[in-house]
Amino acid sequence: MNGMTQIIHFFGGVALLLRDIILELRKKPFYFHLFLQQVYEMGWKSLPIIFVTSACTGMVLTLQFGLTLEKFGGKIYSPKILSLAIFREIGPVFTSLILAGRVGAGITAEIGTMRVAQQIDALLALGTSPIKRIVIPRFLGGIVALPLLCLFSCFISILFGALVGYWELNLDLFYFFYQIFDTSKLHDFFSGYIKTYFFACFITLTACYFGLKVSHGAYEVGNATTKTIVFSSVLIVLGDYLLTKFYWMMVM
Repeated sequence: MNGMTQIIHFFGGVALLLRDIILELRKKPFYFHLFLQQVYEMGWKSLPIIFVTSACTGMVLTLQFGLTLEKFGGKIYSPKILSLAIFREIGPVFTSLILAGRVGAGITAEIGTMRVAQQIDALLALGTSPIKRIVIPRFLGGIVALPLLCLFSCFISILFGALVGYWELNLDLFYFFYQIFDTSKLHDFFSGYIKTYFFACFITLTACYFGLKVSHGAYEVGNATTKTIVFSSVLIVLGDYLLTKFYWMMVM
């Protein structure tokens, strides 16, 4: 199967999977405990890596902006640039890419292993829908967890950026946060925050699709995991551009 055919199969398969999710959501029962478990797995267990990457991102960006602008006498504008960069792009995109690696790969490996071990066939034999019991909790869990992680990421990035601004750039903390609140408006925040709902769909649908496609041994599970990371990451960065373009077309 060549590359173009594989891409067509992927988008067609994901569209059919989304259709099945919508149809199954209208039926009972809803496994609420499985949904909560996925929110915990995707959200709470991702906090440490989100904390580290967000803190480092905020510190590096503040240092880069501050030291670069200092040459032109514009160091005082670094809080403004930092806040816009974090809220509009870096917070949502970096958080989503991290979850594509951690959560997306985990979902694919888990579902792929269940497929190889014939656990999904067992669910079908018992009259239980794998979409309702396996896919939907992960799909909805991602939609809830990723936006919350984005909020956490933006807060940590700004906080540690302010600390670097105070220690390295000699900027007053009150001034730093005043500049952030004076510059960043609600539409700046929501222009990035809304994207996370789309990114969550990209990650979970891609992961579940490749997991369900596994049919043989451990090698295929690993191959499906790699495809999940690649495809979901590409969808995130491509979707980021398209969503940004659409947003500015709407507001202008």
